[in-house]
Amino acid sequence: MALIKPDDYRFMEAISALSYVNPFLPDRIQYEREALGDAFDESKADWNLLGDDPEFHLVNTRKITERAYPLLTTLQKRLAEGVAATGSELKLYEDTALFLIYHHYAQQFKADIIRPKKGRTYDYFNEFLHYWELFFDIDGYDLPEKDEAAHIFACLFQVRRAFLYIFRAIIGRSKVAAHLRAAVWDSIFTHDMQRYRRSFYKRMGDFTTLIIGPTGSGKELVANAIGQSRYIPFDTNSLTFQVDFFKTFFPINLSALPATLVESELFGHRRGAFTGALEDRKGWLEACPAEGTIFIDEIGELDPLIQVKLLRVIQARTFQRLGSTKTLAFKGKIVAATHRDIHADMAAGKFRKDLYYRLCSDIITTPSLYEQMRESPDVLWDLVGYIAKRIAGDENEKLSEDVKSWIKKRIGLAYDWPGNIRELEQCVRNVMIRGAYHPVTETARNPAGKRVDFVLDDVLSLEEMCRLYCRQVYAQAGSYVETARRLKVDRRTVKKYVGAKKEHSRFMENRNRQ
Repeated sequence: MALIKPDDYRFMEAISALSYVNPFLPDRIQYEREALGDAFDESKADWNLLGDDPEFHLVNTRKITERAYPLLTTLQKRLAEGVAATGSELKLYEDTALFLIYHHYAQQFKADIIRPKKGRTYDYFNEFLHYWELFFDIDGYDLPEKDEAAHIFACLFQVRRAFLYIFRAIIGRSKVAAHLRAAVWDSIFTHDMQRYRRSFYKRMGDFTTLIIGPTGSGKELVANAIGQSRYIPFDTNSLTFQVDFFKTFFPINLSALPATLVESELFGHRRGAFTGALEDRKGWLEACPAEGTIFIDEIGELDPLIQVKLLRVIQARTFQRLGSTKTLAFKGKIVAATHRDIHADMAAGKFRKDLYYRLCSDIITTPSLYEQMRESPDVLWDLVGYIAKRIAGDENEKLSEDVKSWIKKRIGLAYDWPGNIRELEQCVRNVMIRGAYHPVTETARNPAGKRVDFVLDDVLSLEEMCRLYCRQVYAQAGSYVETARRLKVDRRTVKKYVGAKKEHSRFMENRNRQ
């Protein structure tokens, strides 16, 4: 007789898949649906696009754990009685147990992550170890050994940390933002979390990550999410992680440093290496622990000679301080970012191709704010709320309303936000301090005047007139649905005209040249 009944087997197969799936991909929803069948709640399944805290929408997860726990305890008793089990049944039993243990500690993990403390001891590991022994310390079966418990504890804590950092760093309910969250998750764990758990967790520092995107699009937020979500071993004697996770990210903005200091900041120097080097100094490459991440922002600005040295660091994982012949080992991970067209720079000889091919093992592209708004206009208000909360504290709701009102009445919802999230943040700050924000683009200050000129000059086609009028109504209405209602057309028609912004921009540019 089989250990697991057919219906329970299918249920546990879905749990096993859920345990290793990228939570920001649609696959997660499909596995939840397979696990619950008719009990699946569709309304809150895609929390990745709902925009607010997913903790409020984990209805299906709770339903799964409620069914899984009594099933697992029954199977544990049967295994303790010596019932025969196949390898696949034991694997499903193991994955279901780890799924339940993770969700049992999810809130405790979250509390420790959002309120970090230097040298924190994780006393509840002893309770974790109790559950581990309860489910896995059963003679005669190929189940995880006790010495794996610390590693699994570290993995589960890392999973929770990565989820929180990614979801809180990448704001927005658009599919563009959802895809970015999924891409960052894969950058941390790869697309195969089972292999990551077995061995890849030890190797991810060897892979560099290159983040490409326009200025102000959140590249450092992505880098920070990656850097603070790396695997950190757990010490069962001291009940602490080997390093504090919030001390593992080391950002360096090359554009903010004079060229003469960049090399010293990265590699360090010996006393007397150059004028002003009065004492030995560690560089960031030396200060970074094995679990740490060096973030090199604006790597496209790096001097060619330093590009050569950085290439050697990535290739050989070694470097030397300025003025020293002693070879030091770099043990951490490198994440780099640029807003430049790196391929054009390589073609022009400004950026080394061999360095690019060392950096491109993992590439993440951050979208512009316009790209996100084109697909989901509400992302603008999500970001305004997020920024207001961060800079205004308890006054965030009133500030958020003030900013929304100013944008709708004085800037317009058709504005491009060429400075991306960084410009939007300055808009919020300006409204907070001065009660106003005026973009530098002249056409943004008075778009209507230019539109009237084009109409009077008789240079617009019917298609272009529809586009302009539709966008003007949309700027006042604030949503596709309301715009469609006012114009008495289908919402898809509105989206067609409102979304066709790039073509309109090119038309305006050509007209200005005439």
